[in-house]
Amino acid sequence: MKIGIDISQIGYPGTGVSRYLKGLVDAITQFEREHTWFFFFSSLRNSLDPETRKKIQDSGHRLFTYPFPPRLLSFLWNDLHRMPVERLIGDVDWFITSDWTEPPSNTRKATVIHDLVFLQYPETVDPKILQTQKKRMRWVQNESDLIFCDSIATKHDVVKFLRLDEYKLETIYPGVTVMKPSEADVSRTLLRYGLTRPFILTVGKIEPRKNIKRLVDAFLSLDPQRANMDLVIVGPSGWGGSEFTMDKRIKLLGFVKDEELFSLYASCLFFVYPSLYEGFGYPIVEAMKLGCPVVTSNVSSLREIGQDCAYLFDPTNTSDIRKALQTLFFDESLRRSLVGKGLEKSHSFTWKNCYSHVITLLEKQTL
Repeated sequence: MKIGIDISQIGYPGTGVSRYLKGLVDAITQFEREHTWFFFFSSLRNSLDPETRKKIQDSGHRLFTYPFPPRLLSFLWNDLHRMPVERLIGDVDWFITSDWTEPPSNTRKATVIHDLVFLQYPETVDPKILQTQKKRMRWVQNESDLIFCDSIATKHDVVKFLRLDEYKLETIYPGVTVMKPSEADVSRTLLRYGLTRPFILTVGKIEPRKNIKRLVDAFLSLDPQRANMDLVIVGPSGWGGSEFTMDKRIKLLGFVKDEELFSLYASCLFFVYPSLYEGFGYPIVEAMKLGCPVVTSNVSSLREIGQDCAYLFDPTNTSDIRKALQTLFFDESLRRSLVGKGLEKSHSFTWKNCYSHVITLLEKQTL
């Protein structure tokens, strides 16, 4: 088979979609031996990172790059729905569309739906993103032959909000890749950010859906004499922001490199993820893979992934978040138990498994 895939969103490092595409591309270039993949990348300002470009070229697959602005492609494909993608990459047997645009095609189409936050919590989404996703989803509903969902929770949301037939939907968990940091890496990271006391860690854009304000309120309500720890917040500012009370025990680091993030996971007391909604929740699996106890929300995919291996709380209830923080801080045996359960659960989230599931479904539908 010839399989086309839009990897344009890989040009936005730090986002979940970019991380997903990079992992999938790595798996395709490493394990694919039978089929030829046609990688489509378009951006006016962002470029494909040299490492990914080299992997594609060395693997014998084909790469097509174009300097089209994202807004232009969105207007051309989501609004006008003109110019089949084959005019840019040639004929293929399948085309897998991106998280941003839905081009017309003369062949079978598959797409990945990471989440439906724009329908579930529209008030937490940038209006431009909201309108783009709504336009794209109209074409997905009418034209997609296969839809890959990042979790069972996302699959249920697709059925609920998009009214799509379940036979088109498949749950395929993404892979999660981490690198275990050395003791020197950990020491260097802690020194750089001045982290000298025990700390709990949270990761995510500072925006309403990530629910950082409630987490901060819950943390500050703890007795600092008994719960002697800091709260470290990693992540850039997002749309809509999120105002919360600052305190000397709160360390706001902004965006950090993966190497430093892995060191923070490996050295924190526990990891807390209070998001109101996630299609998958990469950070909780990253934390589990690095031997970190996880405390997370009992909603959407977070409950699905964290069931039986994480401490769950109601993210809309500040008192419940406070109870979770207090429980994990004082219960060392619980933390050890969650580390073991998390490590075991995390082993199944590999990019080889994800790729194998995708290619099996495409082959089955082609017969």
